[in-house]
This record gives sequence, structure tokens and C-alpha cells, in this order.
Amino acid sequence: MQIAEAQKLWRPEGLYLNTASYGLPPTPAWEALQAVLEDWRGGRTSWEAWGDATETARRSFARLVGAPIDWVAVGGNVSSMVGLVAAALRDRARVVSAEPDFTSLLWPFMAQREIEVELVSVERLADAVDERTDLVAVSAVQSATGQLADLDAIVDAAGAHGARVLVDATQACGWLPIDASRFDVVVCSAYKWLCSPRGTAFMTVRPELHDEITPAAAGWFAGEDVHSSYYGAPLRLARSARRFDVSPAWFAWVGAAPALELLGNIGVDAIHDHNVRLANRFLEGIGLPPGGSAIASAGIGDAERLLAGTQVMTAARAGLLRTSWHVYNTDADVDEVLALLQQRRSASSR
Repeated sequence: MQIAEAQKLWRPEGLYLNTASYGLPPTPAWEALQAVLEDWRGGRTSWEAWGDATETARRSFARLVGAPIDWVAVGGNVSSMVGLVAAALRDRARVVSAEPDFTSLLWPFMAQREIEVELVSVERLADAVDERTDLVAVSAVQSATGQLADLDAIVDAAGAHGARVLVDATQACGWLPIDASRFDVVVCSAYKWLCSPRGTAFMTVRPELHDEITPAAAGWFAGEDVHSSYYGAPLRLARSARRFDVSPAWFAWVGAAPALELLGNIGVDAIHDHNVRLANRFLEGIGLPPGGSAIASAGIGDAERLLAGTQVMTAARAGLLRTSWHVYNTDADVDEVLALLQQRRSASSR
């Protein structure tokens, strides 16, 4: 599907430049969610079909990140998934991560009293890996600035020293090509660039780690056959990464399945080129060099006040104006926000 055709399936009101906070649902996802809410309200169907949407979404995510479907677990948020990995580390393990990375990635490790967490700049991550390192945990794209981690260098450094790599791809999946098969663990919340309802998240886990990580929240949905796992012993966990599943919030996954399918039909490579081009156009318009990210952050003085009362939706993060550009944004959006900034600057200087 071409970008121009796909854009007709989104209906942003105003100028929405805040996908790094939450993505907007395409029409197929919105309509599926409304339909299932009506079914729930009227009690006119059983729940099993709602659960099937989770499997559809799992398959679509596996294709998006190039991972075998047996590697993919589903959950509700990133921090609970990272927490499973943190709890599996040995006492006095050393974790290297980035400062300042998002707390849903950092805090599960810091909450483990016997784990040493060393924080370095994103640029120094690969250099900080040595023979003492057990795990490198980093966001593929930094939430506040849009900075990309050098994942190639990190994987090479980790491999040279026998360390594992966990990547938080929440700010990457959906626009940045990610090959999850290269990493030991990948986690991703789907409510941002994957345009899904909040409460949907994924984790890919290499098979050799399945027995090392305890599925601490295992329930019926973590069973080899979920429909024969409602009651009683013995423990009969799935042989795949589904053993790390938690029982899904049905309606959120009903909305997620068509959103992921649509993004797959457009193609991550096409979305990447579109998003980065718009972000670079915006950066050029404010006098900054181009970047390689769909998130364009800048220290524009008083930008929040300048855009207050307009239909522009952005965010302020780490003292920066953060804009985030996705498939539903256009060149006209770039022109409009640049014109508004210039107009308001001119008015305020009179």
C-alpha cells in the first residue's frame, strides 16, 4: 500500500506531531474496537474470538521485526517484561545502559538490589562493554531526543565479551527497520508507532533463554493449549515464548490486530523514508542539520507558549520541543508548523 493511499485511513484533527507519546488509530483499528465494544455491551458473543485477535497481532509483529513467531510473547507493558529479564540475572550482575534512558527500561534493573547498573552516554555504550558485563539494555531510539543507538556496534561488543543484549524498541517499531533476531530480547509497547491501543506490548526472546527466565506471571494464557489450561496442576507451560504471555486485555488487542496488519502492508522501509524525510524537513526549517530519526527535538525557546492555543500537538521532553512524524503526517504539516512558529515569533517580538 502506498503512503498516500494509507493516509486516507487516518483522521487526525488538527496537526498531530506527538506519536512518540501515542499513535493514532487507523480506521480499520478504530472500527474493530467500536464493534467489539458493542458486542461486549450487548453480550451477544462469546470471548474466544476476541482472544484470537491477540494471535493475529503476534503474527503481524513477528513479520514486522523479522522474528520467528515462537520467539514472540505478548503482555501489557514494557516494564513488566523487562522485570522478568532483570529477575533472571545473577547476583552482582553488571548491566550497562544509557543515561538518560526511559525508566521503564532502567528501573526494573535498578530495583534488583544485587544488580550493578552502569549508565553511560548512548555514544559510549559499545565502548563500555567489557568482560564484567552481563547485559546491555538500551532503547533503539531515545524517547526525549530521537537519538538512535548504534545497535551494530553494541551487538559486536556484547558478542566479543559474552554479554547479552536487550533492546527496547518502543520508539522504533513501526518506522525504524528492526531485526529482532539479532538480539537476545526485544521489548516494545505498541501504543506509539504501532498505532495500537494502550495495554498492548510484545517481547521477543531467544529460545536458549526460555529456561533461564522465570515466567513469574504465568497463567492460563501461558499454557501450551490455553483452552485446556484453565484449572489445576501440573504446570504445562508453552514450549515457545508464549510461556511469558499474560492474559490479554481483549479489546485492546482487537484494535491492535488491524493496525499492525496495515503497517505491515505499507512496509516499515517506506514508513521510515517518509517519516525521516518529514522530520529532516522540519529540522531544516528551524535551521538545524538533518538527523536519521522520526523524532525531531530542538531547543526552541518558548516554543510551548508560541504554539499554545493552536491545533498543533507536540510534547516537551528534557527541555526540548519534541516533534514526532509518522505515516499520517504530510509536507503540509511541516509547512504549517514552521509557519506558525515564524508567525508567533514575529508577533511576540513586536
